[in-house]
Amino acid sequence: MTTSNSKIEPESDGRRQRTERSRTAIIEASLSLLEEGILVPTAQQISDRAGVGIRTFFRHFEDMNTLFEAVDDSIRSHYETLILTGDRNGSLEERIDHAVDRHAAVYEQVANVILSAAAQRWRYDVLRKNYARSQRGLRKDLDNLLPEIKDLPQSTREAIDAIASFELWNRLREHQGQSKRSTISIVSSLLKTLITH
Repeated sequence: MTTSNSKIEPESDGRRQRTERSRTAIIEASLSLLEEGILVPTAQQISDRAGVGIRTFFRHFEDMNTLFEAVDDSIRSHYETLILTGDRNGSLEERIDHAVDRHAAVYEQVANVILSAAAQRWRYDVLRKNYARSQRGLRKDLDNLLPEIKDLPQSTREAIDAIASFELWNRLREHQGQSKRSTISIVSSLLKTLITH
């Protein structure tokens, strides 16, 4: 009886490890394709990049919705840490600079993930849910870092959120050809004008 169990457990552990490796490879392949600018990768493209068969893909993820959820879970703690860490001391102007620097770090790292989500949000519930959660998180972070903005008129607050958004960041970087440093300077200046005057 003991011998039988000792044979079954290593086989079961090995199968579990292979399963986890395949699942991780699929998630990493998805991120790799996004980083290369393939914003709407297919299950076949992801499977090919991960080195697994399409049936293996769908054994792990019943559809793209469940894959996107797993991808988000795998990177969320990293970008939330980037947003929530950093210097929260200093004058109002210094804190605005800190906030813009941190947002810039996140936007630069996950730009293609955000663009991919935007391109497919109409189709997948999980992407709409994740986007809404991210927007709430960014707003809460600004409230914590810049409590002064809570007393501003609602229209000013909405303008602040728009200026601090990825959408403005991406427009300046991609459509208007601004460097990262220039974009940080523009966003910081706009926020300071709204908040400190």
